[in-house]
Amino acid sequence: MRFCSLSSVKNRITLGQPLPFSVRDAERMLLLARGQVIADNEQLMALLARGALVDVAELADAMKPARSESQADRLARLPAEWDRGTQDVRKALTAAPDRMAEALDSATELMLSLIHCSPEMALSQVVRQTEGGGGHYGMTHSLHAATACQAAARYLGWSAEEQRRAFQAALTMNLGMLDLQARLSTQISPLTPMQREAIHEHPIRSVEMLEAAGIYDADWLDAVLHHHEVPDGSGYPIGLSEVGELAEMLRFADVYTARLSSRANRPAMSAQQAGRELHQMAAQSPLAAALIKAFGIFPPGSLVRLASGEVGLVVRNGDKAHRPMVSALTNAAGEPRQMPVMRDSSRQEHAVVALLPAQAAPIRLSDERVASLITGL
Repeated sequence: MRFCSLSSVKNRITLGQPLPFSVRDAERMLLLARGQVIADNEQLMALLARGALVDVAELADAMKPARSESQADRLARLPAEWDRGTQDVRKALTAAPDRMAEALDSATELMLSLIHCSPEMALSQVVRQTEGGGGHYGMTHSLHAATACQAAARYLGWSAEEQRRAFQAALTMNLGMLDLQARLSTQISPLTPMQREAIHEHPIRSVEMLEAAGIYDADWLDAVLHHHEVPDGSGYPIGLSEVGELAEMLRFADVYTARLSSRANRPAMSAQQAGRELHQMAAQSPLAAALIKAFGIFPPGSLVRLASGEVGLVVRNGDKAHRPMVSALTNAAGEPRQMPVMRDSSRQEHAVVALLPAQAAPIRLSDERVASLITGL
């Protein structure tokens, strides 16, 4: 059983209204059962001062029905919410040790709620990476890898708690080298001996930073420590040939999402190319297969040409990996439509015949526009 601080989720509490989860003290003893009420701010402050805790599994359950607002309203706010979530993630990954655990829990809660609201939008955020990585590569890669891990865990039917752990482990696996990652994304020259040493030691450093922040989840820490170990024993930092499922999942997500980003010495790969490489690397692994299938050959956010001649944006996966649902942005002559038309690429006349670069979009596709196409608003 895993807990997060009440302070990290206090935004989910409405004073005088039934609690969506139970509240426990620092010794895990029940203080308030789900459905009871925190009457006023004084009572809330007293609970926070006691270091009150919330069961992460209960929190995940509470998030599912938390849709008192219009679903359309929430979906319309997704681009702005993603921006806010991204900033929260960056703050959490650079937080002081005494603030990091709480900041990670808070950022995770927000990001998982956004993913739950629109899994397709989450995948598009990974696929539609801006040229040059869109800011600090170490930060954005951490979020993309975490999103990919959670998608694969969801595909495999892992529990809400396991999905949350996968997200947080992936988010923090490179904690010990975030700035170095950012530098290496633009570096053309070979690695220096000091850089090689830092890369080799970053899993250990990441675990040390997490422990300093008061994070002692053994499965989380083991996955971070072992995410660069490989079956032939040539990995690092220990040279193990066998690791846990979560560590293996982190390694695949790390590799897959890195391929989707451009680097100084190579262009970004398409999801199709990245999936092919991952399959070649780990053809027998159900974890690698889950990651590839969670994204599909043409993930949401991909720009494609159909057999009809139309150009469109993939908005969700179809019944088969190569048969997504596509919002056609042009007519057969390549002329932009005023109103996009939904196409099922399982139909022969609308089959996907080419994956196109983002620059080939017939209209400007802002984050808001992509979100509206994916969510249907």
